[in-house]
Amino acid sequence: MFGSFFRKLFLGKQIEEQDVILKQQAKEIILKANEDALRIKQDAEHQAQKNLAESLEAEKRVAKKEQLVAEKETQLNSEKQQVEREKQSVGVTRKDLEEKRDQILQKLEIIAKMTKDQAKQLLLQGWEEKLKGDVAKRITQAEEDIKEKVDEKAKQMLVDAMRYGATDVTAEYTLSVVHLPSDEYKGRIIGKEGRNIRAFEVATGVDVDLEEDGVIKLSSFDAIRREIARTALERLIKDGRIQPPRIEEIVAKTREEVEKTIFKAGEELAHKVGVFNLPVELIKLLGRFKYRFSYGQNMIIHTLEETRIGIALAHELNADINVVKLGCLFHDIGKVINDKEGSHIDLGVELLKKYRFPQKVIDAVASHHEDTAFTSVEAVIVYISDAVSGGRPGARHEDFEEYLKRIKTIEDVAKTKKGVREAFALQAGRELRVIVKPEEITDEESTILAAKIKQELEEKFDVFPGQIKITIIREYRTEATTKI
Repeated sequence: MFGSFFRKLFLGKQIEEQDVILKQQAKEIILKANEDALRIKQDAEHQAQKNLAESLEAEKRVAKKEQLVAEKETQLNSEKQQVEREKQSVGVTRKDLEEKRDQILQKLEIIAKMTKDQAKQLLLQGWEEKLKGDVAKRITQAEEDIKEKVDEKAKQMLVDAMRYGATDVTAEYTLSVVHLPSDEYKGRIIGKEGRNIRAFEVATGVDVDLEEDGVIKLSSFDAIRREIARTALERLIKDGRIQPPRIEEIVAKTREEVEKTIFKAGEELAHKVGVFNLPVELIKLLGRFKYRFSYGQNMIIHTLEETRIGIALAHELNADINVVKLGCLFHDIGKVINDKEGSHIDLGVELLKKYRFPQKVIDAVASHHEDTAFTSVEAVIVYISDAVSGGRPGARHEDFEEYLKRIKTIEDVAKTKKGVREAFALQAGRELRVIVKPEEITDEESTILAAKIKQELEEKFDVFPGQIKITIIREYRTEATTKI
């Protein structure tokens, strides 16, 4: 019994002790919380005071700037007014001076009894008579010196240079001709209701002439198109399967092969004149010379000939051979850039700048038609070499340049219109075939498009030999291919 009493007493004491400890801990927690709250409050008040001070300072700066701007505006307005006043004053002064000058001139004319122009003419005549004898003596002496010192050397240099212009290649100036095994192939090439020949002309962009027996003539101002058409037609005749899908397939493959041929031709041209490691784009452009003619002269032949002449002249004159070589090689590169507008000189200069050629090379290309002043002896050599190659007897036969510009202008009129996929000028520019995108152009819109192109062509060409027939081709195809 006593044991139970003591246990209760002991437990009660422990509980009291724990209660005291808990109350003490609670007081400490409350005290710490009050301290933290006070500190947070003080920090917040300090930050608020800091923000307020910064805001006031910012407002002061803004106000100061606004004041400065206002003062500046006032100053500018004042200066502007001052300039206007001075301008008016200058105008008045100028007018007064002009009036006084006219009065003085009138008085002088009355005194001298001759007009201003008469007095000027009299003065010039006096000096002309005085200097005439001296000028004649100087001209005669200069002519004698030139004949003695330059004549023989110039002849020797030109003969040596033109020796490098000899060529054993004959350029093709006429239409491309394909010989037929028999005339029955003409019917197969034409196809049912002319379907095959239309597909061939659309795919190649050339005009097909079937009038002569045993041959087919392909005509186009673009020699690359004509070469693709000639090769593709020969393959179609050999293959025997002449139908629109097969025509498109053969033409596409032939176009890829011709592109490879163009690259090879450009590489060979560069290597023949001793230029290596050119960018691929420049080699492709040089290769297009193979199918490009300037006034009937094949441009690969002309460029090779000119470069050899230029190198020979550079050796004789101790000029920079590399500058002359590159200037001659790229002087006409702009003529095969078809995706941009501008003269071939401007396009060539822009291309050489893009590839960071030396400035002397760029200047030589820019001045080879005397459009700009010569900046070096190398530029003069490039100009002379071009003139010798193009001007020698037999080098050029027909004037194709204006013809090519006219044909390109006709095609470009159609290509700028919305919904046009491709445009081909045929029959020396007397027919324009425009292939449109069927998903973008309806039949009714095709009629309107033809009228717009007609109107624009009439505005561009005041005089044209004959009429231009415009044909809009809108063909919608749906294809599906089986897995097997």
